[in-house]
Order: sequence, then structure tokens, then C-alpha cells
Amino acid sequence: MSELKTVKASSSKSKKNDARKEINMDYHRWTIPECEDDLKTNVVTGLSASKRAELLDVYGRNQLSPAKDMPEILKFLKEMTGFFSILLWVGAILSFVGYAIDETKDQSNLYIGVVLTAVVLLTGIFSYLQNRSSANVMASFKNFLPQHATVIIDEKAISDEVENLVPGDIVQIKAGDKVPADLRMVEVNGLKVDNSSLTGECEPQSRGVNMTDENPLETANIAFYGTLVTAGTATGIVVLTGDNTVLGKIANLASDTGSAETPIHREIEHFVWIISGVAIFLGVTFFIIGVVISKDVITNVVFAIGIIVANVPEGLLATVTVSLALTAKRMAKKHVLVKNLEAVETLGSTTTICSDKTGTLTQNRMTVAHLWFDAKIWEAQTSVSQSTYNSSDPSFKALHRVAALCNRAVFNEQDMADGVPLQDCGTIGDASESALIKFAQPIRDILDHRANCEKLFEIPFNSKNKWQVSIHREEDGSDQLILVLKGAPERVLGMCDKILVDGEEKPLNKARKKEYKKAYDALGGMGERVLGFCHLILDPKKFTPDYEFEQNEEGKCNFPMENLVFVGLFALIDPPRPAVPIAVAKCKDAGIKVIMVTGDHPITAKAIAKKVGIITGDTIQDISEREGIPEDEVDPRRAEAIVMHGTEIAELDTEDEWDEILDHPQIVFARTSPQQKLIIVENNQRRGEIVAVTGDGVNDSPALKKADIGVAMGITGSDVSKEAADMILLDDNFASIVNGVEEGRLIFDNLKKSIAYTLTSNIPEITPFLAFIVLQIPLPLSTVLILCIDLGTDMVPAISLAYEKAESDIMHRPPRNSKTDHLVTTKLIGFAYLQIGIMQALAGFYSYLVVLGDYGFPPSTLIGNGNDWDNSGIMVAGGASFTREQAQMAAQTSYFVSIVVVQWADVLACKTRKLSILQQGLFGNKVLLFGIFFETALALILVYVPFLNPVFQTRPLVFLHLLPAIPFSILIFIYDEVRKLLIRKYPGG
Repeated sequence: MSELKTVKASSSKSKKNDARKEINMDYHRWTIPECEDDLKTNVVTGLSASKRAELLDVYGRNQLSPAKDMPEILKFLKEMTGFFSILLWVGAILSFVGYAIDETKDQSNLYIGVVLTAVVLLTGIFSYLQNRSSANVMASFKNFLPQHATVIIDEKAISDEVENLVPGDIVQIKAGDKVPADLRMVEVNGLKVDNSSLTGECEPQSRGVNMTDENPLETANIAFYGTLVTAGTATGIVVLTGDNTVLGKIANLASDTGSAETPIHREIEHFVWIISGVAIFLGVTFFIIGVVISKDVITNVVFAIGIIVANVPEGLLATVTVSLALTAKRMAKKHVLVKNLEAVETLGSTTTICSDKTGTLTQNRMTVAHLWFDAKIWEAQTSVSQSTYNSSDPSFKALHRVAALCNRAVFNEQDMADGVPLQDCGTIGDASESALIKFAQPIRDILDHRANCEKLFEIPFNSKNKWQVSIHREEDGSDQLILVLKGAPERVLGMCDKILVDGEEKPLNKARKKEYKKAYDALGGMGERVLGFCHLILDPKKFTPDYEFEQNEEGKCNFPMENLVFVGLFALIDPPRPAVPIAVAKCKDAGIKVIMVTGDHPITAKAIAKKVGIITGDTIQDISEREGIPEDEVDPRRAEAIVMHGTEIAELDTEDEWDEILDHPQIVFARTSPQQKLIIVENNQRRGEIVAVTGDGVNDSPALKKADIGVAMGITGSDVSKEAADMILLDDNFASIVNGVEEGRLIFDNLKKSIAYTLTSNIPEITPFLAFIVLQIPLPLSTVLILCIDLGTDMVPAISLAYEKAESDIMHRPPRNSKTDHLVTTKLIGFAYLQIGIMQALAGFYSYLVVLGDYGFPPSTLIGNGNDWDNSGIMVAGGASFTREQAQMAAQTSYFVSIVVVQWADVLACKTRKLSILQQGLFGNKVLLFGIFFETALALILVYVPFLNPVFQTRPLVFLHLLPAIPFSILIFIYDEVRKLLIRKYPGG
């Protein structure tokens, strides 16, 4: 009781620390009278109504505390204040300041400020709507919780709301119920609970009144809040409620765990710092130059702001957001639902996948994997193997008969009527028996088999006997009876003195027992649950259909339960999903380490890890066993693989100890608690790994949220795991992760291409301002036309690169190094600014000079006249009259068109990072071809639609003035093809 009061009174900080600790309780160690004494209750009378009301005030309602959710307005504002958004906000503010202090009241800066504000608002709204389904972990836990429970109050059994339960209440539960609180078992009748969402064990666990393990999660005398009762009845004492339950601890752990910053977020932050640095450096530098040359501070401040804003890629935020959304849509077609847009790229950066076993790597349903009869182990048909036995063999027929008849499980009638595939059919009954009927059904319909072999008597399985027996008529219609029995192999074998071999009964001598032991150890070593089967043809003279078979109170039967005939063994396992081994191999080929992290037993975990390819080498135990030497004499460096038990994980105190474990290339963590799963993720992240976590259970939710990217199962996954995750596999197929990795890598590649394409036009946009300040020529490009490029002609081609197909080596190269392989690198900046950008700027200035020359202004007349250019009167050239301002506008329009023309070559150059465009294919990306058409059409519309000319400060051009940049476009294309050829020829150069 004191423990509960302490927890209730603790601060939120201590609650967070408590949540990370292992589950700590003593009730499972205490006798029932000791529990009654501590909780001031009585297992017969229960608590009084008045006492319950008093305790309810002390402990509060039996419910999980709701998570503190961020208000929607704050979520919206968060989308508006990302690092990239802040850069655009600064640009907008500077533009408004520039407009305010500009004595000429040129409205260009005003337009830029308004447009930048609109860009941030629109992309922010788009991102907010895409990410609206943000994590609300605590609310989803409510779906796990029961609503009412049967409680003993003042000696009467009463149905009461679960929220009213208090420590000390006596509760009755039955099959189909969800456990209403953490219960200490008092009385048990064949109770089994499904703990898979908490511990990862796919097999329902038997409960009893005695402690079976010091660990409260392992002991049989505790039933946990929110778990499902699959069989039997029980009475228990409520020992923990609400946030103090095991489920509550996990809920708090998931709620308190902070989500990791995504790699793409860090990359964009890195990119913004670079762009900001370049922009501020250029702005300040040319402000100083301008002041030295002209001494006019205000004018130079305005142009410094113009240079800074010109460096801001206004359209790139929208390009990144739309590209991520397009990839998310594409992944949805591959059954991967992306909740967080930035998570798309994270999966491509992943270096380590920590995967749950049950329901993720496996199917979360018990299946017959092997049989043993006629002294041989036979494979059954599973997701990863074909059957090897002969179904007409007499020994097999006998084994099949016992499996079908000594079995209480049945198929869901509606599923069978609807033609649902057999392995997907619902069943009513124990998981092991359900596996047996799914094995037996294809060979012979079990209902027909049972109808022809009438059941006369049955003793169900119980934890004391560890066997189940039934007596049936023989199928030939005679009065001959047969006893069939199944159970724990050692118990079944002990009841037999003969064994069926090739359909004949043989003595069960030492040699045959040795064969059995060898088979049993082999099957158990594969992590399979083994059941033994036997039968006996009863004496027809003594045992007739009218005989009254019975078992007395002492457990003795009035029919033979010894000298039976051992028939064989069935070995069951939760099998791997069919596509998982291939997916794991692809992950390894892509340089991604796959670690299994499960709550299941180490032997089972290791067996599945070997089946799916997570473990392919030896552990220390394997080497020790093979070479017959003690484990401590094996050189650890010889062991590629390691299987760690949860108790061993708890003993790892230092980073060096963790590094020693995580240095193994093949790792399985078994019997792990939710807290340990979280610690495993944190230690991998500490080592610089980008960690993806897959899981479906409640116990996976803290690790899912902490991971760089959490991936939940859509079908079998709990609501909790789905809410904690960033991504959901709608088909529960681990192999879909491989598709996700490829898409993630592709989006990173394509974003680099989009950024390279977008940044290239920065140079031809900035250099006109620099020429205006330094050379004092008429401004070659207006700010309005810069916006037309960044938010008009460049947008669709930049987005079209998101549709570019993957290059051939994308899944054969190691994951990118997040410390060196950035979205924007010095190489990319050098390529965009110092190579292609300079060529584009030359194209622009050439077009500008050609047009002004045709208007009668050779280059020699331009220098030094920039500030007074607009003040001149009407000019005449070639018989046409015009103003200097109109001539400048025509030159600016030609400069604008030239950028569009050279961007044709640029977008083609950006299609690939290394391959020639001839290797990648020119026409594979139809959206890119549309992008080229779009930017060309938009440019022509802005030039030739009369009512748009005054709005965008353009002027119709003669045909020849559209052409000067074409040679530069061809030069850029040829230059880039040669550059890529040299990269391929000298990859290390």
C-alpha cells in the first residue's frame, strides 16, 4: 500500500524516472493471507462499499492519466516556424523593411514580402493537414481497457465500472473478459491469458495461485490489466490500479518518451545555415562595396536586402513539402501509410532496424512445423517450407487421428462458409489445438472425422495433469473403442510401454526412448513447442459404448491410463512471414543491420532469427557445444552472433559493455521488457545509428516513439503501437520496409537533385544586383521576375524530380553517413553556384546585352548609368520609338527567358547523380517532360499576354531575342555529361 501512495504523490519528473525502471512489486511473492493483510481485504467478503469509496479518494480512478496533448493552434504554429520557414519569415520581414525605407517606393520588395509570407502560410497549412494525425498515445490505450467487472462487495458479486476498482477489491474474471486491473490470483480454474501485447509470447499463458518466477512479468500468479482471458475462470485480488499497473507504466513510458528529430529535419536545418551564411555574407559584402562606391546608405541597404532575399530559394520549401507528400502517396500504394512526412526520408537513412518478433517477423499464430513418427523428424508445410511426409503412411494416419479427435477447437462457421483461406480462418479454442486442426483439415474434414468417431468421454487439459484424453467409437461402426491422448511429451511417454513404428506396435525399449529423446531435444532446440500423442485400442469385452467412464476426485480413472502406445510428436511454432527472409537479406545487402528485440523465450527467438536470416553465424554457445569446451574458454571474437536474455541486459551498466554487445553483426535480444527495448534503441542512437523500430504490441510503443522512425503493423498492431509510430505497414508485411527504405533513399537522392536544380538559378538571380551595385549598369533582372522564376517556372520542374526513378545501385550501397553525406554539401554548392550557375549567369547577361544592343545601347554606354537610366526621354531605333525604361524591360525579359532556357539543360543534368542521361533514359519521367513544357509555356505567357506585361514588368520580345541562351543550354548539357563520365571513370577522383 505504501508503494502506491508514494507513486501517487510523486512529481511528474519522478514518474518519468519510475517508468524507465523495471516493474517492481512484491505481491506475487506473498501468500494470499499476507496480501489480504497488506491490502486490508478478505477474499470471501471483499471490501465494504464505504471502504471502497474511501480508497477511491486515496488512489483515484482506475484509469490511465490522459496525455498532455499539444493544442491544435500550437501544432499549426509549429508548422509555420520550422527552420526553413523561419528563413522565409526573415526574408519577408527584410523585404517589408526594404520597402519601408526605400525612398523611391519601388513596390518590388513589397511584392516579395507578400509572396514569401504566402509561401510560408500555404506550405505550413499543407504540412499541418498532412501531419494532423499526430500521436495521442494515452487515448489509444483506452481501447485495451474493459468497461465493467464482477466485484465482491459486502459478500455480494456485483457488476461495477472498472474505473471504480481499488486495491483490495476481489474480482472474478472468465474467458472473453479483459483483466480489469493487475490481479494477484486467489482461485484459478484453467485460466489462460493472452500476454502477447505485453510480453511478445504468442501462446496464451496459464495462470495459477503460486509464484513461478521472481520476475512479476514471468510469474503465473499475476494477471495484468488489459490482457485478454482466453480460457477458464479465476478470482483475484486487485493489487495495482490505473497508472501504477504494468500497462500504466508502459503508457507513461510511451507518453514521456520524446520523439527523435528526423534526419531530414537536421539536413534542412544544416542547409538553411549554409544558405543563410552565404546570403548574409554576400549582402554585407556588397553593402560595404556599394557604400564605398556611391555613399548612398539607404539605397545600398535596400539592395543588400535584395541580395539576401535573392539567395533565399523561395520555392524550395514548397518543393520539399510536395515531394515528401508525393512519396508518401506512392508508399501508400505499396501498403505503407506515412503519418509524419519527414519520416519518409528517415527510413532511407536507416542503419539499424530493431524488429519485434511476434506479429512482425512471424504470423502471430501457432502452426505445426514438424512431426516425429517412425523414428524420423518430418517437416510440415509452412510459410517457408514444404511437407516431407507421406499422408498415407499408417503411423501418420494414427497421429493425424489423435490430433483431430483429442481436440476441442473448431473453425469459425461463418469464415468457413465465406470461403476464407484455411490459415486465415478464425477458430474457437486454444492456440495449439487451433494449429492442429488447421494442420488436420486439408487431409480430412475434422467435423466429418469427429462425427464418424463419436466422443463418449473426455478429460480436458489442465496444468496439473498436463495431458488431455478422450474416448471414441472406432470409425467402422462397431462397438470397438479407442482412447486418444495428447500432452506434455515427457508425461505422455511415461504412460506408454509401446511405440507405433511403420503402423505396428513395438516395445518402447531404451534404444527407442533414446531416439525419442534425440528428436525431442532437436525440436525443442529449434524453439518449437512439442506435444506428445498416444492411443490405445480398449478391450471390447470390458469397455463398451455403454460403459460409464469417469475420473474420481483423486484423479484416478476407471479405464487404462498406462501401457499406452506412443504414436509420435507434433512440434508447433509461430512461423515467419513468407517474405521476411528475402526482406532481411535485402536489408543486409543495403548495409542495414537487423536486430531482433522480443519478449519471447531466447530459444524460440534464436530459432526464428535463424529461419529469417537475422542470425547466420555461431554464438558462443554454438561454438562451445560443437567443440565441447566451456563457454568461458571460447574467444568472443569468433562469435558473429549473440543472443541476450533480459536478465543479462539488466546487468549492462556502462557504455563500453553495451558497445561490446552492439559490435556483434548479428544480435537477438530476448525476454526484454518495454523499458529494455527503449534502452536498446537509445544505446544504438548513442552510437550514431539511425534506428527504425518495428512492432505491433503495447510493449513496443515506447521504443516505437523513441526511434528515429517507428513502424507499426496495421492489421495485428495495437492502437497504441499505431499511434506511437511514424509509419504503419498496412499489410503487416515486414518486406514492405524494404520498399520503404528504397523510397526513402530515392527521396533523398531526388531532393538533392531538386535542391541542385533550384540553387543553380540563384547565381543568375544574384549577379544582376551585384552588377548594378559594382558596375552601376541598368538592373538586368527585376525582383518580380526573380519571384516568377522561383515560384513559377522553376516549381514544376523541381517537383518533377521527385518522380525520377531510382538509380540502379540504390539498394546496393551502404546507408548514407549522416555526419558527412548531407542534403547540401560543398560539392553540391560548388556544382550549383560555381559551375552551372556561372554558365547560366553568362547566358543571362549575354541575352541582356544583345537586346540592349539591338535597342541602340552598346555595353560601353551602360556602365555608370544605372541610377539615372529611367530618367531619360523617348528614344528612336529602327524606326520605332521607345523609352529607356521600355528597353531595359525588354532586356530584363530576355534575361528572364534565358534562365528558363538554360534551366532546360539544368533539369536534365540533375536527373542523375552519376549516370549518363542516355543510361537513365530521357523519356522515363513524363512529369519532368511536362515540367519543361510548363516552364516554357509559363514564360511565354508572361512575355506575350498583354495584360500580364505591366503586372510582371515584362515586354513582348521579337523571336530572335528568345534565342541567345540556347548555345549556353547546349554547353551546360555537354559539360555535365562529360563531368559524369569522368566521375564514373575515376570514382575516387
